[in-house]
Amino acid sequence: MEIYVSCSLTGGRGDQPLVAALVAYLEARGHRVLTAHLAHPEAMAQDGELSPSAVFERDTDWLRACDAVIAEVSTPSHGVGFEIAYALERGKPVLCCHRTGVRVSKMLTGHPSLRDGLTAYQTESDLLAGVEAFLAAR
Repeated sequence: MEIYVSCSLTGGRGDQPLVAALVAYLEARGHRVLTAHLAHPEAMAQDGELSPSAVFERDTDWLRACDAVIAEVSTPSHGVGFEIAYALERGKPVLCCHRTGVRVSKMLTGHPSLRDGLTAYQTESDLLAGVEAFLAAR
């Protein structure tokens, strides 16, 4: 599968180690992660060299091309919210992952297409199990 992993960049990079583990997990299972660069600590600097329109065009191209979206939504992010909505409008399956106890926007928790596409996790193992279940259903 071609998977678009979405996570906060400008809103905070505290989840970067977890995103790196997720990308490594997906790639080890033969998936192509279109946004694999987000796993790297220097992702902000790399994207900083691109114009806003270049990032928009690249990312919306990837969203149209992907088979599924996996979004880490523990850290609020305008971009992640946009990417989720963009994917849902195009009928893409979306999994929103968040740390247990974190408040998640009601726009996500109340969306009918995400009722089975939300997973809470406490550990990296919990996250990866939720991702595996989501992918197995595809």
